Amino acid sequence: MAKQRKKLLIVDGYNVLRSGSRYRDIAGPDYTDDSFNTAREALVNDVIGYAGRDWRAIIVFDGGRNEFSTGEAESVGGVRIMFSPSGQSADKVIEKLAHDARERQVETLVVTSDATVQDTVFGGGVDRMSADGFSHEVSMLYEEARLDETPKVAEKNTVAARIDADTLAKLKALRDEA
Repeated sequence: MAKQRKKLLIVDGYNVLRSGSRYRDIAGPDYTDDSFNTAREALVNDVIGYAGRDWRAIIVFDGGRNEFSTGEAESVGGVRIMFSPSGQSADKVIEKLAHDARERQVETLVVTSDATVQDTVFGGGVDRMSADGFSHEVSMLYEEARLDETPKVAEKNTVAARIDADTLAKLKALRDEA
């Protein structure tokens, strides 16, 4: 049996944090380090949950203005997280990743609300999803998981429930005679 190729999920990190309704409130309007780190962690956790076993996932953050950014990726929960290298925007890295995936004929989804990136990557096996669309999908994923955890009332499993009515009547008659 042939091994099925995994699909590729590419997330435009800062774009989703600023445009996705799920993350705007976490990051806040001032983008302080603490709140932005909290939002970034929430995004990483959400991508891990969304990707599951079906997707290989990469989150690309813009590190182009950071002279120390090398573009090296690290892995957290099976998701590759990278900052674009110094002098290069996250958009260019995302476009290259999508192009390479298209060349390898890997089904790819790019999550961004950046219209230029969406227009550049769309087509040839590369789909796109907006930051709000991703926020909605993740919220639905958590809602489904929450509903799955709803306690269920266990059905009482008795001998009387497992035997046919005729045998049950005979057993009751024997019991009542004693």
